[in-house]
Amino acid sequence: MTTRRGFIRGAAVLPAAGLATPALAQSKITWRLQTYAGAALAEHVVKPAIDSFNKIAGDEMQIELYFADQLVPTGELFQAMQRGTIDAVQSDDDSMASPTDVTVFGGYFPFASRYSLDVPVLFNQYGLNEIWDEEYSRLGVKHISAGAWDPCHFATKDPIRSLKDLEGKRVFTFPTAGRFLSQFGVVPVNLPWEDIEVAVQTGELDGIAWSGITEDYTVGWADVTNYFLTNNISGAWAGSFFANMERWEELPPHLQELLRVCMDQSHYYRQWWYWGGEASLRVNGEKMELTTIPDEEWQTVEDAALKFWDEIAAESPTKAKVVEILKKYNADMVKAGRPYRYGQA
Repeated sequence: MTTRRGFIRGAAVLPAAGLATPALAQSKITWRLQTYAGAALAEHVVKPAIDSFNKIAGDEMQIELYFADQLVPTGELFQAMQRGTIDAVQSDDDSMASPTDVTVFGGYFPFASRYSLDVPVLFNQYGLNEIWDEEYSRLGVKHISAGAWDPCHFATKDPIRSLKDLEGKRVFTFPTAGRFLSQFGVVPVNLPWEDIEVAVQTGELDGIAWSGITEDYTVGWADVTNYFLTNNISGAWAGSFFANMERWEELPPHLQELLRVCMDQSHYYRQWWYWGGEASLRVNGEKMELTTIPDEEWQTVEDAALKFWDEIAAESPTKAKVVEILKKYNADMVKAGRPYRYGQA
């Protein structure tokens, strides 16, 4: 005779698999994320964040990390992500050739920032987040978050001590930075990231305007160049994490939040890694000699940047809106005074 207590006890010892079949049927989510960075640089700019995410997400989700050009060329990253060939990307807008009106502002838009903290403030307090979200959402891509990287300096085989020394120099740089620098005689060259070191060694390139001194040492460029120009055309590279919109919306809210948190941690890591690295290697680095173009001569470049901003603003209402924000922000920083700005922008 089966009693009520016996029935309950019998139900309690039913095989767990029988009760949990629907939950077990749910497979682990796997994403493929490709970064703009080569392996040596990725160790700092993205891998720690992906490792943390995978450790926390565990059996729920894992992200497979791929380095520059491993799955697709960097210039095709946007298209591959939009199609869903890859799920997510870490890059600037400019390098991955995204077909938006904000693309020119990714990477190194000349003199848009003086310090790395300018970038997150522009996005989070001055309205750039909303503009980027609108631009990418209409194309089926989720703009997750933006952050700052290092400033843009010249690393060259021959010394740069005046603007005249830039004339005719074949330089690896970003598309918009190259467009700006061409007026000073710089010849922009586009090559796969992994080919840059050899291109400098063989004379195909005279230099690099793609990073600060931290990356020059980290990725090996300090081994093939002799000089580092302390003047820069931007205080910080602006880059972002992106995802295919369908893949993003398929994620449960807690995994979306975990991605944001880990990406914010990545932004924080770079803040101190670059800031400290730039100073330390200028003081203690032994591979590159520092050179400087005098301030009064370099002012010519800064003045040209403001004209360049106006040229970009004339191309579309969205670009005009971003330039207006950049002008307002930099004017505010000048008015705020030290330590936000030293002298006029």
